[in-house]
Amino acid sequence: MATTQPAHPVEPALPGGLPAQPGPVGTIRYWAAAKAGAGTPEEPYAAGTLAEALDAARRRHAERPEFARVLLRCSFLVDGAPVGTRDHSTVQLAEGGTVEVLPPFAGG
Repeated sequence: MATTQPAHPVEPALPGGLPAQPGPVGTIRYWAAAKAGAGTPEEPYAAGTLAEALDAARRRHAERPEFARVLLRCSFLVDGAPVGTRDHSTVQLAEGGTVEVLPPFAGG
């Protein structure tokens, strides 16, 4: 018995209906102004690098221009390790990993 394939294959999706992208799946956690800018405390990523994850987040929140501005001032931790001044395209993400998005905090 022959089966038929849909004319347009269904793209796998992440929780929240986000289309899956190549790369590991993990969680981005937003703090303070980043959380306010994103309108959510956390969301999934599906990306191989920090740059890819942040680009996808910017696209998801394109209707919130403050979010992109806040990201420019943030520091990042990937699985607990500070990213510092490393190029975000060189920071590899892991399956089940966590990216912490930390805006500057008053007093420190």
